[in-house]
Amino acid sequence: MNERIRIPEVRVVDEQGEQLGVMPTRDALALARQRELDLVEVAPNSSPPVCRLLDYGKFRYLQTTKEREMRRSSKANRLHQVRMRPRIGRHDIEAKERLARRLLEGGAKVKVTVLFRGREIVHPELAVNLLRKVAESLRNESKVEQAPEMEGRMMSIILAPVKSAKAVKPSADGTVAVAEGGDAEDQDA
Repeated sequence: MNERIRIPEVRVVDEQGEQLGVMPTRDALALARQRELDLVEVAPNSSPPVCRLLDYGKFRYLQTTKEREMRRSSKANRLHQVRMRPRIGRHDIEAKERLARRLLEGGAKVKVTVLFRGREIVHPELAVNLLRKVAESLRNESKVEQAPEMEGRMMSIILAPVKSAKAVKPSADGTVAVAEGGDAEDQDA
């Protein structure tokens, strides 16, 4: 930027994006000062390097606001983990399913993991059956993104949330209205 540019010749682009041509760096700096702008090197690897006339403070401000807006608007791809053991009780499974359902409704992906200890690893079919039961009970809220897979001493699946489908519901006055929620087959019409 400005005096830190040490190359003798640069290609200059003005604030509207029009090329002013190749000129000595000192002439480009004089032009930038005359227009009360900064000379900023935008493509240092080209030959000759490309420099642009712009208000650097305003440019940085606009760039940081764009980055902040991008971070705010982009939904973080969260992955939460729900752990259980092969010999888990039925009530505990239901509690883990409720937790996974709540996470899926919040828009997060859920990694359901079955941890093996000791000689439990000899019976991976127990974990496969358990993971299939969990995936089956959460089939309305999720889709299986990754099938059961062994990772060291644990087996896991990844469930991703599904978008809620529109269902047809009759209203109190007998007209049919479209509502957010489950499938149309699930509703009594």
